[in-house]
Amino acid sequence: MSGAPAAAVQELDQAAVSRLLPVRQSDAHKQTHGRLVVVAGSLDYLGAGLLTTLAAVRAGAGLVCLCVPASLQGLVAGRVPEAITAGLAESAPYEVDAARALVELVGQEGDALVIGPGMAAGTGTRELVSLVAQRAGSPVVLDAQALNVLAATDRWWERCQLDAVLTPHPGEFARLDGAPVGGRDDERASRAAAAAARWGQVVVLKGARTVIASPTGQTSRAPFAEPVLATAGTGDVLAGIIGALLAQGMAPFDAARAGVWLHGMAAVDWRSRHGDAGLAASDLP
Repeated sequence: MSGAPAAAVQELDQAAVSRLLPVRQSDAHKQTHGRLVVVAGSLDYLGAGLLTTLAAVRAGAGLVCLCVPASLQGLVAGRVPEAITAGLAESAPYEVDAARALVELVGQEGDALVIGPGMAAGTGTRELVSLVAQRAGSPVVLDAQALNVLAATDRWWERCQLDAVLTPHPGEFARLDGAPVGGRDDERASRAAAAAARWGQVVVLKGARTVIASPTGQTSRAPFAEPVLATAGTGDVLAGIIGALLAQGMAPFDAARAGVWLHGMAAVDWRSRHGDAGLAASDLP
């Protein structure tokens, strides 16, 4: 949980991010632009799944499949008609058999996966996240409830077989890392870099001037300190953007850096037109 020695931190800018983004070929089709499976939302938090899915569509994924309880499929179609849905059982939607089926779906249909936003806590969710961590062959964005499952699992990183981007806010990071993280830029960068190296995964430590750290020692920081982003659902949007970029073939560290930049620039654009308050997460995609 201690920070690593201070290392060079690259400040993200438009030129650097532009070089990362995938080129859209004139002869491309929807399969070319990647298939993303999203496991997000629940009866109480459907909005999280919708926001993640809409953001993924806007960020260029060719196909997005949202896995939700079956009774919510119609609502998804009404709000994000571009997405396809996979219906889950209403009671205990992530029990063991369903969890295994979802992992198979990702293996067969997905170039990348987002899991965690708005998911209900419970045994089934723990089972699903554990299976994904051990078996998923595609890169994964782990957010929200998926991070809570990891935090409750002793030395989870030793059994994790995937290439993942973890997107914790400071509270989630503290649970994962075992100690609170301060607000100073140098401490945040040091803690994120140390965690990424220990866990062997890309870490996106959200907040003012979000830090992106790779397990190989690279660390970047976004310039954005946008109070308009301090509202429910904006993290779900970020997860969807990063997931879409992974589905398009970007490496996890590059997808995380580009996703954070696009997310921040959307907030800057909104604030320039509307002011410092009133942004809804659905304004971003």
